[in-house]
Amino acid sequence: MEDYFNALTDTLDRAIAPGERYTAWFAAEESDFVRMNRGRVRQPGTVTQRSLRIELIRGARHASHRLSLTSVIETDRRAIRHAINALRVALPDLADDPHLLLPDRIASTRAVHASALPSSEAIVDEVLGAAAGTDFVGLLAAGPLYRGFANAEGQRNWHAATTFNLQWSLYHRADKAVKSGLAGFAWDGDEFARKMADAVDRLALISRAPKTLEPGRYRAYLSPRAMEEVAALLCWGGFSGRALATKQSSLGRMQAGERLNARVHVVEDIACGVAPAFQAEGFTRPDRVSLIESGALVGSLVSPRTAREFGLATNGANGHEAPEALSIAGGDLPAREALVALDTGLAVGNLWYLNYSDRPACRMTGMTRFATFWVENGAIVAPVNVLRFDDTLYRLLGSKLEALTVETELLLDADTYGERGLRSARLPGALVSEMSFTL
Repeated sequence: MEDYFNALTDTLDRAIAPGERYTAWFAAEESDFVRMNRGRVRQPGTVTQRSLRIELIRGARHASHRLSLTSVIETDRRAIRHAINALRVALPDLADDPHLLLPDRIASTRAVHASALPSSEAIVDEVLGAAAGTDFVGLLAAGPLYRGFANAEGQRNWHAATTFNLQWSLYHRADKAVKSGLAGFAWDGDEFARKMADAVDRLALISRAPKTLEPGRYRAYLSPRAMEEVAALLCWGGFSGRALATKQSSLGRMQAGERLNARVHVVEDIACGVAPAFQAEGFTRPDRVSLIESGALVGSLVSPRTAREFGLATNGANGHEAPEALSIAGGDLPAREALVALDTGLAVGNLWYLNYSDRPACRMTGMTRFATFWVENGAIVAPVNVLRFDDTLYRLLGSKLEALTVETELLLDADTYGERGLRSARLPGALVSEMSFTL
């Protein structure tokens, strides 16, 4: 695949005229998708796709064209030459872009995260064997992902990573199910067996008569997957350099000195994620960008355009300035002791439908999902009917945070709309002394 990418960029080098520049962003995948329902394979398939986004630049004018590639190199070369000619015609009619910023130095990189995954067939056989006797519903997405960047100055960046993402539920009835998942670079059969056994145990628990709680404030433990939804909402502009500069970030109060709990440390950890260490304009990314240290906001994600407009230094953020490898550091509570530490309260396995109820206050609202349990004296007593929470980050990860788990879980983006996503998060579970529920 890398040789194919290099052949495409050679074509671009030959196609441009004096005074022109280009940038090119390459994306490809060879993905197996297997949908399972009622413990059987219902829809297996493989997707192979390649695309190239070309940006032609003359002075401060630029225009782009995205090609779906055929993998037949001569056909793709003709398409590239045709695209360049069409962009060349369009450029004179465009205005100068005052916020265009391109790298002023060549920073070529190459990273290949090889992984000896079992075949998808072997993974599915193992999964369905373990799920025998349950109403198992799941999706496996696995295979190599590729990203590449090139420009007219000779910069070349290449990134290849092979990953898998298995998401599943064990269904009981109505809205009662236990959701779990396993993702990463290498298949771990022992870890899968542990997670499946835990899901089976919890499936038995949700068959008990559910408990209905009145609105109020309850002690709670949020699993890493529940924390994923909270973190995902923060990624909607919370760490954006532009949003912070224009006072639209949900973390704006932290600019004025408001803090989270001193246990909270948040970084953009590209070195330990799946996303490439470069972005579409050709700027490389540092291995780590500190965002929150000891509860204080210390950094942001700054795209090249934001850097030019607001006089900031870019750190290679994407155009949305959203984290692609968010990591919250673990704490000192062993995960196996989380329910004992909770004592009496809610064990929240999943959240969904999160949104801001008050963005400037970083107040969030959302619903509990799947297996949320009432716990007494450190033991699960009963499943809990659906609840709506409404609370602020400054309470959940601030004044009411008691502990974070030692263990953190790598959670890969499950988005497959158009292409498999490369975003990831590494998150701990969180024990909070009080969480506010409104319905």
